Amino acid sequence: MVPYNLGCLVLEQKAFTLNIDNYLRINLTDMIMVLISTFLIILFAKKYFWDKIVAFVKKRQDLIQQNIDSSEALKAEAQAQKDKYDEQMRGAGKEAHAILAMARNDADEERERILAQAQNEAARLKEQAQEEIERDKRQAQKDMKAAISDVAMEAAKKLVDKEMDEKTQRKFVDDFIQQAGDQTW
Repeated sequence: MVPYNLGCLVLEQKAFTLNIDNYLRINLTDMIMVLISTFLIILFAKKYFWDKIVAFVKKRQDLIQQNIDSSEALKAEAQAQKDKYDEQMRGAGKEAHAILAMARNDADEERERILAQAQNEAARLKEQAQEEIERDKRQAQKDMKAAISDVAMEAAKKLVDKEMDEKTQRKFVDDFIQQAGDQTW
């Protein structure tokens, strides 16, 4: 074997052999020593650190519980907000339907009003047209009577040829036209 000098540490090269018995050996003395040292560490920790450790663990438990309670409260509040918004959305839907129904009713009423107004206007125009037709018809009859009476007068003048005076002839023709005017032409 050749020693290696690494400063003050000298390592020797040995053949690497692994003896598992050295690692798995269970010795009663070693076990008792480990138990005693563990017991002493626990007693020392209990005397000087146990209260601090328990207080730290308790503080940590309280903080965790507080976080859990806080998150449950936030969850409940969020659920309440969600329920509130859902209710508002349902209310908004109902309100929208009510607004649409009201708009439909208003539109129907407006349509009925416009139709009634149009019908009234049409009836008024029809009545006005009828009155105008009647007036024109009476005027035409009057004009026709006057024209017929003038023609009849001229014819009567020529027929009678001065046997009657003009006033009598006019009365005779007017009576004739009056009788003829009462009948439908």
